[in-house]
Amino acid sequence: MTSPTTSVTPNVGSRRYDLVKEFVIALVVVSMLTVALAGIFSSPDRKAVTIADWSRANPLDFVMTSLAELDGSSTTATYGPPYNHTPGAGQKIGPVSLQRLAGVRIPINTATDFVLTPLAAIAPYQPLLARALSTYTSASSAQQQRWTDAYDKALSHAHVKADVVVTPPVDAGPVPVLLNALLQYARTGGLDGALVTHSQFYATDYTKPILMMADSTYLQDQAEQEHLLGGQWGMMNETGNYPGQAWLWLYTFWYQISPFKTSSNADALIWAIMAILTLVLILVPLIPGLRSIPRVIPVYRLIWRDYYRAEDAERSRAEQGP
Repeated sequence: MTSPTTSVTPNVGSRRYDLVKEFVIALVVVSMLTVALAGIFSSPDRKAVTIADWSRANPLDFVMTSLAELDGSSTTATYGPPYNHTPGAGQKIGPVSLQRLAGVRIPINTATDFVLTPLAAIAPYQPLLARALSTYTSASSAQQQRWTDAYDKALSHAHVKADVVVTPPVDAGPVPVLLNALLQYARTGGLDGALVTHSQFYATDYTKPILMMADSTYLQDQAEQEHLLGGQWGMMNETGNYPGQAWLWLYTFWYQISPFKTSSNADALIWAIMAILTLVLILVPLIPGLRSIPRVIPVYRLIWRDYYRAEDAERSRAEQGP
């Protein structure tokens, strides 16, 4: 007596499908495309720009920027919140200044933080610098301003000799000694470390060195060479990080068109636009009409065309009957 057997009849519409084969093909194609596109569109692997590099490459620009930090005329010194209480500073959305509402959260005094405090750290080892620093800090603010103004005028006729910025004779008090000492300190790489904030266990707050370099012509020149200025549409991956800033293209787009490219409130206005667009994206499933676009424009049927082709054929056979 034989045991009963059960036969399984395959579905008429089924077919063999090699999932591993499809995966391997997709992997190879995507890998080849990745390598090819990376070779064509990849960003250069530039090493980090440091204050030491800047001071060695363009010492005159370094001294001019340091003077602007010392006399309080640099971009950072006059930026307003979150760095300082500059009257009237801060971008607005209509009558509202988000910068001023947030307040000064990262207090920075450019003269003290970028120039005087770093110099005070090395002054005990340099008697000439110690005397110059004492003379400057004990002078009145009006006298300090006269010295910096005089040195600013002299820098237009300055040149670099033996890694020192030399100007025509000028009554600038201790300012030339201070800024040339800062230049030498920067050239050793010491200023890079002195400006890093150490208020936490991990010394990874590079706000101050980045702000000081951002006030320079040198960093703007570096950005222009890599097509990274606002009017150049450029973006660059951070060294060692990927996929990088491709997601920033929409932010970059707004800066290229009017009225944003000429507006003094561009950052605040573009932030508001992106906030609204992000909110719309989040609320897509709840917005009538907008949420129905996939049904009106059935792109999904193109993606799953094999499934819908088989489904349509099955429905056609069912309608025709036996």
